[in-house]
Amino acid sequence: MTGTPLHHGRLTELDALRGVGALCVLLFHYSTRFHELFPQAAHVPFSFIGGNYRVLLFFTISGFAIFFTLDRIRTVADFVVNRFARLYPAYLVAMLLTLSIEYLAQATQLLIGPVAILANFTMLQGFAFLPEVDGAYWTLTVEIAFYFCMIAIWKFIGLRRLEPVLAVWLLLRWLYWFWPDMPERLIMLLVLRYTPFFVIGMLAYRVWKGQRSLKQQAPYALLALASIATMETWDVTVMGCVLVALYVALIHGYLRFISIRPLVWLGGISYSFYLIHQHVGFVIMLECARAGLSPWIGFATAFTVALTLGTTIHYLVERPVGEAILGWWKRRREGRAPLDKAAASRT
Repeated sequence: MTGTPLHHGRLTELDALRGVGALCVLLFHYSTRFHELFPQAAHVPFSFIGGNYRVLLFFTISGFAIFFTLDRIRTVADFVVNRFARLYPAYLVAMLLTLSIEYLAQATQLLIGPVAILANFTMLQGFAFLPEVDGAYWTLTVEIAFYFCMIAIWKFIGLRRLEPVLAVWLLLRWLYWFWPDMPERLIMLLVLRYTPFFVIGMLAYRVWKGQRSLKQQAPYALLALASIATMETWDVTVMGCVLVALYVALIHGYLRFISIRPLVWLGGISYSFYLIHQHVGFVIMLECARAGLSPWIGFATAFTVALTLGTTIHYLVERPVGEAILGWWKRRREGRAPLDKAAASRT
């Protein structure tokens, strides 16, 4: 430990940031992406210009939050079961519900082929270069690759000296820049397109936890920003700087003002909400447009339905099923412990 922990209990500001990110996602998809896909349909007369950056916020949050899992596991199997319980049940229900609504509405422009649908049941369709049931699911491929990288670091290197590993990871990103023919699956598996944003979140967590100081993390944060500046456009570089400043404020408690109940609650259901909002919302807005209703009514109806379905999936599937899986795994692991000890005593 190199400092005093800056955290005090649950970090509700992180949940609030998830809520902000969820709203940005919805506004971008409903105001901008919908019009791009269906230019013939009536749409709301605005475009949410910041929407393209919403995933970068989510990736920094993932970098920060991954340690909440890594700090609790003992084996790779623990990690796999934990992430499966967290991601898959809600994903499966949201995917099936999205498919059902698309078929009932005969939204042919949103439908994908049977092979791609089957691949989507694995959550690994992105690595096979197959389309997603819902376009928003592309970020899950990035998240899964990030989990692979983090469990490999945890298992084979350890987290005590994480920052030099992160520096090497960022240097690999420059290799990707200089090697334009690098295999696409390798780029995806090493998360080289988004490495700096995950790194920003990880650096912030270590300060928040009291394991590192801001001064110690500064060179690595600058390296992450340099990676963004040399490989991305100027506006993404500005966003990187904003995110660094945001996390400095977060770990020092300057963002407590955003911890208002609606945002914190929305952040809590944000995963299920994210999974269900896009194509279902598009179908609803298309149906409202065909009925001659105002695009504002279509927008509000889509938002309401997505929020209702996201809330339902969170409370009826994501939380209870995930907790049941983790409970089963804990009982199984504890049941095996005496057997392992007995076997060891006989050897």
